[in-house]
Order: sequence, then C-alpha cells, then structure tokens
Amino acid sequence: MMLKDSKIFVAGCRGLVGSALVRKLRAEGYTNILTSTKNELNLIEQNSVNKFFEVNKPEYVFLAAAKVGGILANNIYPAEFIYENVMIESNIIHSAFLSGVRKLMFLGSSCIYPKFAEQPIKESSLLTGELEPTNEPYAIAKILGIKMCQSYHRQYGVNFISAMPTNLYGINDNFDLNNSHVLPALIRKFHEAKLSNSPSVELWGSGAPYREFLFVDELADACYFLMQNYNEPDIVNIGTGEDITIKELADLIRKIVGFDGEIIWDSTKPDGTPRKLLDVSKLNSLGWKSNLSLQEGIEKTYNWYLSTV
Repeated sequence: MMLKDSKIFVAGCRGLVGSALVRKLRAEGYTNILTSTKNELNLIEQNSVNKFFEVNKPEYVFLAAAKVGGILANNIYPAEFIYENVMIESNIIHSAFLSGVRKLMFLGSSCIYPKFAEQPIKESSLLTGELEPTNEPYAIAKILGIKMCQSYHRQYGVNFISAMPTNLYGINDNFDLNNSHVLPALIRKFHEAKLSNSPSVELWGSGAPYREFLFVDELADACYFLMQNYNEPDIVNIGTGEDITIKELADLIRKIVGFDGEIIWDSTKPDGTPRKLLDVSKLNSLGWKSNLSLQEGIEKTYNWYLSTV
C-alpha cells in the first residue's frame, strides 16, 4: 500500500493521463509526488532517466508518458511513434528495476489487440491476430512495454503491472486537428463551425465504427484502485464496457456544442478498426466500475475546452 508520504513518480505528468493521475493522488492526500517536464527530464535519453531514478529514488511509478496521436498522426509519423515510445518505456522500466522501485504501473492502450478480435475484447486476445495497420508502430511499442513488465516480473520478481485503457478523453486533452484523437477533434471542429456559422462539418470515414470512451479522471481512479489492490503480471483492461458509433458520437457532441449544421462524411478516408470494445469483467470483479455517463464526460471536457480558448 502506498503511504501518504511515499515517493510517487508520475511519468508524463503534463499529458492527459498523467495530469489526471496527479489530480487523483493529490485529492487522496499524497504529498510526495515526483513530476518533471520534458525540459527537466528527457525520457528518451537513458542516462538522464537513470540519473533521475538514482537521485530521487521513487518508491512507486505510474508510467503514463507516451507519444500519442490519432489516425493522421500515426500515418505521418510511424517512426517517431515506435522509437520514442520504445525508448520511454525501456528507460523507465529498466531504471525502476535498477533503483528498487516497489511497484510500477505501465499504461498501455486498447490498440494492442488484433484488428478483428472477438468483441468485447478479453485480455487473452493479446497477440492472437494482426494489428490495425494505421497504428501498428504505436501498438507494437505498447506491447513491448507489457512484455518488459512481465519479463522483469518473471526473472526478478518485481511488482510491475500493466493496465490497458480504452479510448480516453477529458481535461488537458489534445485538441490539435493534425494529431488529436477523434473525440477532442470533434469538439473543436463543431465549436469552430458554430463560431463561424458554417453550414456543415466534414468528418473522416463513414461514421460506422464503434468506439468505447472513458473520461480520463475515471481512468485515474481505476489506476489508483489497481495500484492499491492488484499485484499480478497479467494485463487488466480499463473501460466502461459500453460503446457507441462514431456517427452517434458526432451527433452527441454536435448537440452538446450547439452546432446546427450538417455533417458530411468522407468515406474515402480510413475508418480504422471496425469495433473496439473492451471486456472489463476482470476489473469489475476486482471491485472497480465506471459510473460517469459519456454525455456528462463530454460536457465536462467541452466546458474545460471553453476555458482555454
């Protein structure tokens, strides 16, 4: 169990997931949270990471740092996605082992699962089929992180666990239309169309794929729960257990934003995986379940976005 004054390193503290973890830990009364910006600590440089662990000696680590992006970014920068994520994971996991970290949580992604995995996707589906081509480099990097944690556990007995979140959104999300994920991109597109009185908004794909979405503060709550209660090397899915089509999502966001124009779907653009719903029965059986509706989460996210523009 983490004590209130335990040294806890949140890698990626400025990102969507890392900032939510910091909020959660502070709300729970933890007072010794180690954070660092990219300028203070370059996680891609092995020597810098080793030195950070040697000097600070964290007891617990949340590995939430990653290079992330949507379909467009993954298509344009596949080399950066595989290289940077492999380096970040390798450096932190190995340094955590060398410095004697008591427990580490590695956060992966639902994209690790095969493109045509049986739905909802069980943890046992890992490596049973081909990945979705549009984000394969990122997925392979995340699979490497899982296997590193499992290998270090098997060889050295360390308590390194891995959790696989579904699609995330929320406070501190990335709303850049060139490299953001679908939900924040839709919020921005509809908001800007509303301000400019545009008659329509054009969206990629057919709108037919199904996706599951989890508000990032709920993810942080689930991660905190697992850090306190789960000690096995086998991966755990984190999600809501419910999904929605991209078309339904677009309609919901359009209503929340207040855009009255038309949606035009460009079916020449890729859809990605047809469906990606996680089986969260394992997490539910451990004692954690999502309780925030998608509409409530999007409203919270849009209100936060409005405060930044």
